[in-house]
Amino acid sequence: MAFGIFIHRTDSIYDDVPSERYQFPRQYLTRVQQCVGDWIVYLEPSKVKDTKGYFAVAKVQGIIPDPQHDDMHIAVIEPGTYLDFGDPVPFREADEIVEQGLLNDRGKISGRAQAAVRPLSSEDFARTVERGLGQDHDVLPRVDLATPNRFQEAQMPFQHLSDRERIKQLTSRAVRDRNFRKNVLRAYGERCAITGLRLINGGGRAEVEAAHIRPVEQDGPDIVSNGLALSGTAHWMFDRGLVGLADDLTILVSRQSNDMEAVNAMINSSGKLLAPGRPANRPRAEFLTWHRENCFKS
Repeated sequence: MAFGIFIHRTDSIYDDVPSERYQFPRQYLTRVQQCVGDWIVYLEPSKVKDTKGYFAVAKVQGIIPDPQHDDMHIAVIEPGTYLDFGDPVPFREADEIVEQGLLNDRGKISGRAQAAVRPLSSEDFARTVERGLGQDHDVLPRVDLATPNRFQEAQMPFQHLSDRERIKQLTSRAVRDRNFRKNVLRAYGERCAITGLRLINGGGRAEVEAAHIRPVEQDGPDIVSNGLALSGTAHWMFDRGLVGLADDLTILVSRQSNDMEAVNAMINSSGKLLAPGRPANRPRAEFLTWHRENCFKS
């Protein structure tokens, strides 16, 4: 087993869903096999406009032949392991590159940087994860929301951790909650997607919460397309099925609400969810369907 890099771009021609699967040609099979049972870091290449750089980690569960293409394989991501970095890491910062293993004997970037799948040293993995997950941010929860079970652990530093301790951080619910919140609030501009309100408290923190569409307890992933930025009241109503979403993002109001007029008055004037501009961040239909079938009180 070994750490690795998987290069992925949003407009990829490959059938990738980073939180679920990674499609790759046969030439990379040996390298991907080395990563089975271990963690990889996703990298969006520098030539992509507004590149995210190193943007997520995930654990490779196994490899299967691609049933649609004889010369392709699929790396299956272990459910519940994918995690977006709250602070995506640039390939290069000032004169330093994070992935030091790419440097040749002359200190220049080698041809290995062009490989879509490549090994990653333990030191480079630790450095990337530390920068991706170890920073505080203004969109962290309000102090009065920081309960011991959910957020205190998230403030632990990443420095000087062993590989085992660092990987334990990647599976920590507190760390995952923190990074999920960062990414959801960033995608929605810190604005409630139902009411349209963007409120900032006296401490400069956003008065909006990151809600899972399909809850973690029901196998919902910690990805932006399974998240919504909602005010406290809207979050409460969504979790209890008093509001829901159609596939076209029309906001639905349950007939079981005891004050439908008041609920409708809370909804922004478009009557639709104020979705992120980036298509990959918008709610996926499968999660909306799950919520309508299991939570929404029609």
